Formats: sequence, structure tokens, C-alpha cells
Amino acid sequence: MALRIRWRRILLYLTFLIFTLVVLIPIYWMVRSSLAKASDLIRLPLIYFPTPTLRNFETLVEQIPFFDYIRNSLVFSVATTFATLVVSFLAAYAFARISFPGSGIILWVLLLTMALPEVGTIVPLYTVLRDLRLLDSIGGLTLVLSSTLAPFTIWVLISFIKQVPYEVEEAAIIDGASLPQIFWHILLPVTMPGLVTMLLINFVNAWNNLLYPLSFTTSPTSKTLSVAITEVFAGYSPYGKPWELIMAVGVTMTIPVVLLVLLSQRAIVRGLTGGAIK
Repeated sequence: MALRIRWRRILLYLTFLIFTLVVLIPIYWMVRSSLAKASDLIRLPLIYFPTPTLRNFETLVEQIPFFDYIRNSLVFSVATTFATLVVSFLAAYAFARISFPGSGIILWVLLLTMALPEVGTIVPLYTVLRDLRLLDSIGGLTLVLSSTLAPFTIWVLISFIKQVPYEVEEAAIIDGASLPQIFWHILLPVTMPGLVTMLLINFVNAWNNLLYPLSFTTSPTSKTLSVAITEVFAGYSPYGKPWELIMAVGVTMTIPVVLLVLLSQRAIVRGLTGGAIK
């Protein structure tokens, strides 16, 4: 019996090891390619551990407004995350606490909008931004992506708000608490795991989004880092596509997301499971 348990444990560890290698090998290859010379990428036999160099990142700074793109991505991601959470929290409270005719239908319609392909909405969104004079601006990108991320965020936050019995809010009102005080002292502590989870998910979605910045921006003052991949890919080198530059952009985009997820993985798990408990 003990021998069987030991073999099961060994098999489990071996499975995790194989899975980890499958996940890490592409990441290693991306980092390796970003630190290698262009000639080392096509050399046969393959060089698995080339001499590292930062020349690829220096070339990016020389060819494109690299730091401007990073700044735009940060502003766009933070603004989108904040706007989505504020609007979604208020909407989720309305759906959870206010009973009005058609509320269920409206919520389902919001959720069904998530099934719309982003490509199919580009033309009408372009028209709306043009009429609002928000084309080629961080504000326009924030408005568009926030509206896209809001339905799922509302759906998640509703379950957290419903965990607070309405009698608790009534008692607070009787004691003289205002609605902002109820939000701050009663609802926020309960919904904090959900808010943190959606903050991380929405930030990553905004940081990685390519379609909207590529479609609605034309100048370096509003382009994001994801667009830099397409601009670098449009260039050629004596060895074909500049894969070393593309991988350098990929590494730059991946590092903040990986660090954010690693630092907040416990909050993500609590947020995703908290709404289903109780």
C-alpha cells in the first residue's frame, strides 16, 4: 500500500514537472531570442545559450518611440481598469439591490454583448469615436475598452454584493449612515476580493489589447506598446523578419503581467471562488 502511494506521488510530481517544462520552454525561448543576435537565431545547429546582448532593446529605442508607447500603455491600462471598476460597481449594486421591471433581461443583454466579436464592432465604434472627436486618443481607447470589459465585471461583482444581507444596510441607514458610508464601510470590505480580481483581469486585458489601439490610433502620443509589435514586424533585416526585436517587445510586455500575477495570485483565487461560496 505504501509503495503504491509512493508511485502515485512520483507520477504526480513527474506530471507537474512535464507540465512546467511545457509552459516554461516557450518563455525561455522568447527571452533567449530577445537577448540574441539576429544571426544566432537562424544558425544551425541551434544555439540554445547564446551570448546575451541588450542591443535589441537599444535598437527598439532607436527605431520607435519605445518609452512613449510604454507610458501610453500604462495610462491606458490604469484608466481603463479604474473606469471599469467604478462604473461596474455602481451598476452591480443597482442590479443586486434595486428591483425594477426588466432588470433580469437587461443583465442578460449585457452578458450577451460579450459574445459579439470585437472585429465586428470596429466600424460602429470608429464612427462613434469620430463623432465624439475621440479618435487617436487615450480617452477614446479607455471609453471603448471599458464598455467591453464592464459586462463581465458587473456579473462578478453582483454575486459579492449579494453576500451582504440588505438588513445590514437598513440598520446602517437607521443609524444615520449615508450611501457613500455604506459603500465604504460595509460593501467594499466584502467585495474587495472581487474588486482586486477584476482589477488584475481588466488591467491585463487592457495591457495586452491590440485591436483597439491598432484601429483607433495613428500617432505616437496615443499608440500603446502592443502596436509596437506590428510596427517592428513591418521591418526587415538581412535575415528576414526581425524576430529578435519582436521578442524584445514581447518580453517587455510580458514582464509586468507576470510580476502582477505572481504577486496577486492568492487574491485572484479568493476573488474567483469567493462569489460562489455561501
